[in-house]
Amino acid sequence: MRKQFIQFVKPVVERFPKLATTYRYIRDSLQIFEEPIETPMGFKLAGNPSMQRGQFEPEETQIVKRILPHVETFINIGANIGYYSCIALQQNKHVVAFEPMEMNLHYLLRNIKANDWASQIEVFPMALSNQVGILEIYGGGTGASLVKGWAGTPEEYVTLVPSTTLNNALGERFQGQKCFILVDIEGAERWMLEGASNILGMDPKPIWMMEITVSEHQPKGISVNPHLLPTFQAFWSHGYEAWTIEKQCRVVLPEEIENIVQSGINTLNTYNFLFLEKGSTHTLSL
Repeated sequence: MRKQFIQFVKPVVERFPKLATTYRYIRDSLQIFEEPIETPMGFKLAGNPSMQRGQFEPEETQIVKRILPHVETFINIGANIGYYSCIALQQNKHVVAFEPMEMNLHYLLRNIKANDWASQIEVFPMALSNQVGILEIYGGGTGASLVKGWAGTPEEYVTLVPSTTLNNALGERFQGQKCFILVDIEGAERWMLEGASNILGMDPKPIWMMEITVSEHQPKGISVNPHLLPTFQAFWSHGYEAWTIEKQCRVVLPEEIENIVQSGINTLNTYNFLFLEKGSTHTLSL
């Protein structure tokens, strides 16, 4: 019944921006009553059928499971409903999760509570950027972004969220620890890294896994991500190597990213990448 109602009203409300915003809020709110269910991964989860079935980002999920035994702390930036946080918690890792969207946060907290992991996680209900304050975030669900026009999201579909920097949020608490930082923040990677210089320079260096798109989801009129090269350079300047995440992982060199920016031709087969301290790839058998 609920699904039929949504399908009926969607074409109508999309013609009126303010009404469309209200419709999206009601649509998302109707979903919060779903109960967490047992997944093939061995923990309970609500909020995303693909994640519940264990079919979400299979290659990325295997990489995460391969890395977790080598670290002490998992930091999940753009935690969404907590899929990757739950995988880390299941392996008894300490988790720090950042998620600014109210609906996602509702699921995240509910999923953590359903699995009795409340004492193993710190949850920060805010966005990470290069500034402390209040920012506009566009869209919702897994596609919410600080980038205006991201993935064609109407400007009217906007929410105000608190923001801080990763430097401020973590301080020096994890110096000397082996950390794994997973980032999925829909185009705002460069801004987050500008506020994470201390974390990039930690010893030992954290392992980073990050989604960085080249042409996908860019605002109208932009063919190549304008932050592509600076995002990779933030890692290279701190002694990292970049690797693709795919069936056959390979190293990404500065020349390739420079060529993509200049030519507009995307030679990468993925938009998910690992950033590892130079010379440490043998640990993960990439």
